Amino acid sequence: MGRLFTLEQATGALPAVEKALRDLIKYKGEHDHADAALQAVSRKVMLSGGMQIRGDEVIGFRRQKQQAAESVKAAFEIIQEAGCLVKDLNTGLIDFPTLYRDREVYLCWRLGESAIEYWHGTDEGFAGRKRIDEDFRANHRGEPGA
Repeated sequence: MGRLFTLEQATGALPAVEKALRDLIKYKGEHDHADAALQAVSRKVMLSGGMQIRGDEVIGFRRQKQQAAESVKAAFEIIQEAGCLVKDLNTGLIDFPTLYRDREVYLCWRLGESAIEYWHGTDEGFAGRKRIDEDFRANHRGEPGA
């Protein structure tokens, strides 16, 4: 079990986590674009039986792919160091571990939501999200001072 958040702690961490998530999605897109361009060049070479390629273009795509990969790693590490879990990068789904009635559960937030308003059990996933209510607020806990 890693870091445990209260709702207030997760809400406080959310701006930095959201920025890192947006960066992660952006750099993953750049990485995928460069990778697709390199694959297209490779297909052209194979289909033409070894055509001449522009070395500077290939080097540029490789450099772009490598830089994007490093940026993806850095953004992902920011999220991990905060104690969050990336559950679905395509939808921007993040979970914050917490305890509810002494059982580990997740505070659940998705990119585009204005606040953390849902939670779910560790075995339920997004489909099992429940709205945070007064009972949850009164009976959940995180790490003091975390």
